[in-house]
Amino acid sequence: MNFLQKFFKLKENNTTVRTEVIAGITTFITMAYIIFVNPDILKMAGMNASGALGDKAAQFNAFNDPVVGAVLVATCLSAAIGTLIMGLYANYPFAQAPGMGLNAFFTFTVVLGMGYTWQQALTAVFISGIIFIIITITRLRESIVKAIPMTLKYAVSGGIGLFIALIGFKNAGIVAGNPSTIIAFGNLTSPKTLLAIFGLIITGLLVAKNVKGSMLIGIFITTVAGIVTDIISIPKGFTVVSAPPSISPTFWQFDFSGLLKLGDNANLFSTLVTIAAIVLSFTLVDLFDTIGTLIGTGSKAGMLDKEGKLPRINKALLSDSIATTTGAVLGTSTVVTYVESASGVMEGGRTGLTSVVTSILFLLALFFAPVAGLVPSEATAPALIIVGVFMMGALRHINFDDFTEALPAFLTVVMMPFTFSIANGIASGLIVYPIVKIATGKGKTVHPLVYILAVLFILRFIAMAKYGA
Repeated sequence: MNFLQKFFKLKENNTTVRTEVIAGITTFITMAYIIFVNPDILKMAGMNASGALGDKAAQFNAFNDPVVGAVLVATCLSAAIGTLIMGLYANYPFAQAPGMGLNAFFTFTVVLGMGYTWQQALTAVFISGIIFIIITITRLRESIVKAIPMTLKYAVSGGIGLFIALIGFKNAGIVAGNPSTIIAFGNLTSPKTLLAIFGLIITGLLVAKNVKGSMLIGIFITTVAGIVTDIISIPKGFTVVSAPPSISPTFWQFDFSGLLKLGDNANLFSTLVTIAAIVLSFTLVDLFDTIGTLIGTGSKAGMLDKEGKLPRINKALLSDSIATTTGAVLGTSTVVTYVESASGVMEGGRTGLTSVVTSILFLLALFFAPVAGLVPSEATAPALIIVGVFMMGALRHINFDDFTEALPAFLTVVMMPFTFSIANGIASGLIVYPIVKIATGKGKTVHPLVYILAVLFILRFIAMAKYGA
């Protein structure tokens, strides 16, 4: 106890070992849904044994699908490692795991939308992780954070929320494609869709009542309801506890030559611009997620100094950078600092001991992988929708009375679900923002880095139009 008191400076932070442990458990419970949801999303990128979408044999089943099982292990390990570094190195009560939104960008934009394999997408994540480390050590990352307008930071969060919610509604079968209206209600009488609607109602009520771990509990109740009603079948030989699946199917599965299209006749300019756009998108979204969580949660915990800055923020950012690089090596999309960390902070967590407890729980979760195999998309879809609700809350900070702020923010938000691409939303906002500012005589208020980012995204759209990249 004395060691913990001294190492984590518990007295200086007005907390105790008991409080930190409870806070760590609370944080884990509120974000443990990622153990189920992340493999469920990444399997749609072809990270399953058959590599085929819609194949019943390729459905999320951690104990008979080696690739999906490996993603589950990568999810737990990357969360455990990233959170442990945050706790021991930065001494902050923030947890990390593969980010919602970034796993969607990985799957729906980079793989399904742009035609890259999941191995090539992991390579892009790895490159972005290395870039994270470099720009964090050189403090360039802090400069970029200061350069991006707050309006667009809030808009990115809200836009990702809307995009995630759309995916959730689609996975639930609540909405579906329609040739006449583009999108419409799905078959609401389907047993699986009814199960998802039930899960959404239950989860929504739990969240409304501020029940700790409401999303995890919602997933559990929905899954049990599916089993009781025979919508979900329990496979033969099922066991609650088992050894973790092998991580070898996703470990170090990089394809640098494929990502760069070496040996192909593809236009070099188009290839480089496209890859730069992908890496930039991973970088920007992770940047906004992490900074927003650190500042927002730190503010609630009274961790900010008199100037409104978070002490040791560079250590926290470096923890995030290392976690992303490690996650790519293990076989998962970008790792970010989770906003659910706020739940542990609200329970009194103030130091890295909270993060250490959360990290240990992620490691223990590895031995309950078979349980995750029972969880269907209809049970995780409500969690996606609820997370979307939380992320949309950032839009209340945008000044919609100022059209030079409102238009770029609006385009950032709506272009994500309308084009089914997070990158397109970010690009739209960053391109339009400096244009409307210049047009209204406010061009000098825009940071030079924003102009550079805008040019990069314009080049990306040119490449897309000319080369189909």
